[in-house]
Amino acid sequence: MAYFTKDYLDFFKELAANNNKDWFHANKKRYEAAVKNPFNAFVADMVKQTAAIDKRFEVDPKKAVFRIYRDVRFAKDKTPYKTSMSAAIVPGGRKDAMGVPGMYFEVGPEHFRFYSGLYAPEKDVLHKVREYLVKHSAELDSLIADKTFKTKFGELRGEKNKIIPKEFKAAAEKQPYIFNKQFYFYGQLKPNAILKDDFDKQVMDFFAASEPMREFLTKARGL
Repeated sequence: MAYFTKDYLDFFKELAANNNKDWFHANKKRYEAAVKNPFNAFVADMVKQTAAIDKRFEVDPKKAVFRIYRDVRFAKDKTPYKTSMSAAIVPGGRKDAMGVPGMYFEVGPEHFRFYSGLYAPEKDVLHKVREYLVKHSAELDSLIADKTFKTKFGELRGEKNKIIPKEFKAAAEKQPYIFNKQFYFYGQLKPNAILKDDFDKQVMDFFAASEPMREFLTKARGL
């Protein structure tokens, strides 16, 4: 049975054109029935399925789901609501996104995206990762070149530093990813994929395909 109906997608399309409190409040019951409740049920099922594979991801589903309300305090865009739902299934939930790489996903009318990796490691963690890459450069290249990884995710992504500590410069000439300050990857599906009966299986296929790189980055950050 599918988790979502077409009204999940339609709600966000209409919200994008009416991103204000009056419209949202007038459609609050619709939001709860077509968006919030189905999404929460989907996340709970994803937690159950990932935890069955790896106990580290046995997290409270409520702590995995991000709110639909945008933080507009320092944003130029003052629209109050996000136009997709998202969740982070990682140890500790959404507030521990920098821990063990797990899965973060966005479900909206433009696409479904599955993300994993290290998005914004702190300075000391980044240093550990770079040290690890110096010693395991060939392994990283092999993981990136793997057929399954390339098919599902394409490449390892992330912003780069123009200047890095001197101790890494020589190694970075051979391994450019040492310049990275982020190490993440994603795969995506067309929006209508969320309406299919096998949507959860497709998400778990991403999770399985991400495992070698996730474990590499987990070791790299010292966990």
